[in-house]
Amino acid sequence: MTTPIFDLPPRLAHKASANLVSADEQHLAAVAQSLRDQIVVESARLDARRRAPGGHGTAALERDQEIHRLSARLRFLSRFGSDLCLGRMVVAGSAQPVYLGRIGLTDAAGEPLLVDWRAPAAAPFFSATPTDPMGLASRRRYRWSQGRVTDYWDEVLDAEALSVDDVVLDDDSALFASLAASRSSQMRDVVSTIQADQDAIVRASSRGALVVDGGPGTGKTVVALHRAAYLLYADPHLSAGHGGVLFVGPHRPYLAYVADVLPSLGEEGVQTCTIRDLVPQGSTALQEPDPHVAGLKSDARTVRAVDAAVRFYEEPPTEPLMVETPWDDLQVTAADWAEAFDAVEPGTPHNEARAQVWEALLELLTDRYDDVPGDVLRRSLRSDEELQDVLAAAWPMLEATDVVGDLWSVPAYLRRCAPWLTSEQVRALQRHDPQAWTVADLPLLDAARARIGTAPGARTRRRDAAELATEREQRERVLDELLEADDDRVGLVTMLRHEELKAALLDDPDDDLTPGDPLAGPFAHVVVDEAQELTDAEWQMLLRRCPSRSLTIVGDRAQARRGFTETWSDRLARVGVDRVTLARLTVNYRTPREIMTEAEPVIRAALADANVPTSVRSTGVPVTYAPTSTLAEVVGTWLATHDDGVACVIATDDLSSRLAPSPRVRALTPVTAKGLEFDLVVLVEPEALGDGVQGAVDRYVAMTRATQRLVVLTDR
Repeated sequence: MTTPIFDLPPRLAHKASANLVSADEQHLAAVAQSLRDQIVVESARLDARRRAPGGHGTAALERDQEIHRLSARLRFLSRFGSDLCLGRMVVAGSAQPVYLGRIGLTDAAGEPLLVDWRAPAAAPFFSATPTDPMGLASRRRYRWSQGRVTDYWDEVLDAEALSVDDVVLDDDSALFASLAASRSSQMRDVVSTIQADQDAIVRASSRGALVVDGGPGTGKTVVALHRAAYLLYADPHLSAGHGGVLFVGPHRPYLAYVADVLPSLGEEGVQTCTIRDLVPQGSTALQEPDPHVAGLKSDARTVRAVDAAVRFYEEPPTEPLMVETPWDDLQVTAADWAEAFDAVEPGTPHNEARAQVWEALLELLTDRYDDVPGDVLRRSLRSDEELQDVLAAAWPMLEATDVVGDLWSVPAYLRRCAPWLTSEQVRALQRHDPQAWTVADLPLLDAARARIGTAPGARTRRRDAAELATEREQRERVLDELLEADDDRVGLVTMLRHEELKAALLDDPDDDLTPGDPLAGPFAHVVVDEAQELTDAEWQMLLRRCPSRSLTIVGDRAQARRGFTETWSDRLARVGVDRVTLARLTVNYRTPREIMTEAEPVIRAALADANVPTSVRSTGVPVTYAPTSTLAEVVGTWLATHDDGVACVIATDDLSSRLAPSPRVRALTPVTAKGLEFDLVVLVEPEALGDGVQGAVDRYVAMTRATQRLVVLTDR
């Protein structure tokens, strides 16, 4: 006997009648069966691909990509059953509901069972309202728990087109039920309860930069994540083959919190990171202790100084050089050096460009002398150590850390590369340990890595292009000698005559094995959350990875710790983004009115025009105040009276030692709590967060993390 999919508690018996759920039961059972069938089919395909020969080159790459694709799809299909379905909508004049899912799904005959939530046909489910039903008579949203429907909510959108026997109406709604639910350690996707204002942003065009400005609780992060999933589905220009999508969050706890949302929406290919993750030194970098120095390094001009710092090592020799060969002495003039240096293709990283200089110089010299075969003369020139030494001195291989470190330890070098700096500013930027990296250094290190490229010593193949060319010549010479010595023209040496095999032997086995940086880009689209915190220098890190300037920028000017007095358009124009569309979210779905009433004056005092959202719900629980000595008692009482949910203690210092260990209690600062939400927030000594804009922002952010209750502990 098939287990019923609807498992409604006794208090919802009025929703369990057959005329309300029988059609859904049958359809959702078909969804579950189709899903099981597809898992069997995809598993067989994956097994077949894994058993197939590995192949070489492109064939091997395509096989690995197909295995990765099938594995990802199987992981997604295996995590769902009938709960793949999000809800249904009834089109006016139609007897058959249209069911929506996390992905599209058909039965064995090819008949649609689920419409992908991102498809145009699904848009009315999210956008329709009673004033604009968009052709719908009603919609139904499900609540799932362990593969069973434990509640559902109907909304009538066109009463004249619907029989009242087909729906059951609640005083509550799917949205408010979701908002009232306890939080967990990870964000849940809310695709089934996305509101019309949010959905319009999710489905907006990917052209240019879309700024999503919204206060706490307006669903900015929800919009950002669902927009990433939507764009990958709807815009083929953003697929992995065209660069894919990069999602940038404010800190690691945030990324852990949202880690399951995109996979639950069927997208595993989105790269996620923080600004720190873009540079290897980011994992250990400390905060810049001097705000003045941090401000100087946050200037985009300081990042551009890196280019001048590298160009310092790209100046051609001005003295002629006489090179001895078995046939004649060749003079390399200053003009020869200059022409070879100018031959570098624009945009070539410094370390890779030296090989182009070398090849251009050899071509100049061999073209000048017709009496000696070019390949013979070239081989002789390649072996000239003095010529190599002069080139190495004029165009040395560089390391990004050395170049940036020299800026902070050689004042004359910094003055040359950043002539706009005053003598006082140059002195301020110098430090005893030039490679004691701070967060403010990361944009410069990133710019240096992009400008310089990978140093040969750090490569897997551990040789630059010039050395690789020499090895190719040596292998070619060995092949020629083997062929010349082949008297009987049989065996292995005869095989060497075949051009395909010769090319394979000449091909460097490491050419395609050097691992790339998955965060280096370029990406077709970049989504950045908490964007109000980015400095001009950090924006350069992101724009370097997104040359198309196709961006989703999510933030709140009122939550900028350094202040944000400009408009978004002015700010972005300054960093190099000129095609900007602004979308505002003004409804607070998360924070109860009782808490926002206390939080709004805090931020208004520092930023009068803050986009403070309007809360749509009330819990009836006022903000409470108590002495700091009651911290353990407040948290302990809450844990004892709440079987689920997550609490957070927010303070300037780590107070975890004053709390009993519990997986349901976090201890964070306002910075590391950003982007997160908790059932209970205990804000300890808000006055210790400081004065001015930063202090006001930290208090505002901390207060608005709560979805149910806020307790403020202070001794003042």
